[in-house]
Amino acid sequence: MESLLDHISLFGHGIAAALFGALAIWQFQRKVERNNKQIWLIIAITLTSFWALSITVEGHLSQISRFAETLRNFGWLGFMFILLRAGEGRDEPKTVNVIYAALIFVLVGQMLVDSLLPAFADIQPLEDVTLYTSLVLRMIYAVGALVLVHNLYSISAPETRWGIRLPMASLAAIWTYDLNLFTITYLTQNTPMELHAMRGPMMAVIAPVLALASLRNSEWNLKLSRSVAFRSLSLVAIGSYLLMMIVIATALQIIGGDYARLAQISFLFGATIGALLLLPSGRFRAWLKVKLAKNFFQHRYDYRSEWIRFTDTIGRPGPDSAPFHQRVIKAIADITESPAGILLMPDESGQLVLQSRWNWSSLEVPARACTVQTIPFLERTNHIVEFDSLRAGKDDKCNDDAIPEWMSADERTWVGVPLVHFDRLAGLMLLARPRIDRKLDWEDLDMLRVVGRQVASYLAESRSQQSLSEAQRFDEFNRRMAFIMHDIKNLVSQLSLLARNAKRHADNPEFQLDMIETLQDSADRMNGLLERLSQHNKSNPEEPKPVKVADLVRTIIEKKRLLHSLESGDVEDLTIFADPARVEQILGHLIQNAIDASEDDQTITINARRRDLSVAIEVCDRGIGMSAEFVRNQLFKPFSSSKQGGFGIGAYEARELARGMKGRLEVESTEHVGSRFTLILPLAKHLPEEIAADERAA
Repeated sequence: MESLLDHISLFGHGIAAALFGALAIWQFQRKVERNNKQIWLIIAITLTSFWALSITVEGHLSQISRFAETLRNFGWLGFMFILLRAGEGRDEPKTVNVIYAALIFVLVGQMLVDSLLPAFADIQPLEDVTLYTSLVLRMIYAVGALVLVHNLYSISAPETRWGIRLPMASLAAIWTYDLNLFTITYLTQNTPMELHAMRGPMMAVIAPVLALASLRNSEWNLKLSRSVAFRSLSLVAIGSYLLMMIVIATALQIIGGDYARLAQISFLFGATIGALLLLPSGRFRAWLKVKLAKNFFQHRYDYRSEWIRFTDTIGRPGPDSAPFHQRVIKAIADITESPAGILLMPDESGQLVLQSRWNWSSLEVPARACTVQTIPFLERTNHIVEFDSLRAGKDDKCNDDAIPEWMSADERTWVGVPLVHFDRLAGLMLLARPRIDRKLDWEDLDMLRVVGRQVASYLAESRSQQSLSEAQRFDEFNRRMAFIMHDIKNLVSQLSLLARNAKRHADNPEFQLDMIETLQDSADRMNGLLERLSQHNKSNPEEPKPVKVADLVRTIIEKKRLLHSLESGDVEDLTIFADPARVEQILGHLIQNAIDASEDDQTITINARRRDLSVAIEVCDRGIGMSAEFVRNQLFKPFSSSKQGGFGIGAYEARELARGMKGRLEVESTEHVGSRFTLILPLAKHLPEEIAADERAA
């Protein structure tokens, strides 16, 4: 048996030394930019190879092997310290720095104690005390190193954890095995030769894992999370693990007889490999959290911590945070550990439309995202839709006609949370299926209802703030107009006085000179006023009447042709029923916007064609274009202009004028490609019949 263990130890540690040595040479020869992280990684790998080689040559109880083990731990500790200090984001927690200092103190003490062993070799009591102290220091270091690995992984931002997952899991496996080895030695007061022998093969398995980690992410960059804090859970977990290990190891020794040591080795080695494979898995952690909440706790949620996290996510945006509506989605999605979400909100016509996405770009959301029954049903019932139950036909409380087909068609759609504020639907949030699929229980539903009402109040407040801001802008515009009207009144008074005096002094040469100067001054002041005003037609609208679209397009092109290159594309011979002055004003706004967005040599095209019972007049340009977010949130907001000196009223007024003629305005735009504005107006031969039908019905 001893000979077999000697061979396993010899070949295992020899292979580990060769693999880590080859890994160090490969890292040194890689064509990557040298920095402190790469240097310390090469040092740590080299010291690990030296440690495995010293055990191969001298054995695990030799003095040089003990010092090599301490140097190996120094190397990996230095690498983790450099990795943390080079991390982007916030400063690391002070508690983590304290752990570093404590571990360095333990390693220095360990070297001092090991150096005393040769001096006390012939004095049995002192030698026993020294060996005991060295063993305790090694146990303390293993515990501290595991706590440090857990915290280093926990404080990293989720988007960078994948890059350090394998190296952190490898280090956790190394020190978990060491902790098992030293704890068994401490409990049995004997040296477990089997565990020492298997230490080499275990390290030989770690080397390829580190190589794979380097191939996946050569930089191993670390970005600190915004929620940086010391995690003490690792201390509790290690304490529980030690207690479980003591009980199981003792039971195996009592029951196992001659096979007790083999059973202990199998258990410890299996536990180490299991921890290496399962702990980095987000799916396993999610499954474990569900099982613990279901079987060990009275309540699934820690309501205090959930509420603090919820309010922090929404109420503390910070300079680098996501937009408000994405934070709203994440605040609710984090409660159920959903990885993605969609927020739908009513538009000005009362239809649900896509407002924002979070990690869910694959879900196709139609322009009209709801049916005619969706909003009334959700406002009346405040029903949380569980789509799995809906698909299976088990949701008796849900009106199938109120849920659009596109929501149920995607299997990732897990739950729909209505956001109701004072019996008005402020929005609908769709959450994606979490990693561990489960059915919502009463506590989930209560939590989602509460946070749904809270989020609805946030959304209503945000909309109120926008309305208040618009009202303030209108007030500012009214004040500006008051000043302008005052100036116009002064000019009118001045010209009226001039006209009265002209009847009496028209033949006076001096009066003629003064009159010319006064007229010139008045003209200059009027031109100044015109420059401060946008060109809006304030005349009273005419009654709608039949208008030839082709003639209207031809007239507009004739007026604008000196300003820019315009051409009429496909213009059908159609007649609309509208106010020609307002139609001309709308198209004037659209053409002017197209001119402002286009280069001098880019032609603007005007098309007109029939679309069902309407006429679609298109103004197309190949200018700078607009983003979907700008079109959705800013294009039609008054006083929100991207042009220098613009009032931001043109698109807003064009849309309102179109609505006043029972029409609408559609926009399609792509950045750096161009835009298409489409004015939809009813055909002349259909609208009077519809009006007559409505009057008869009334």
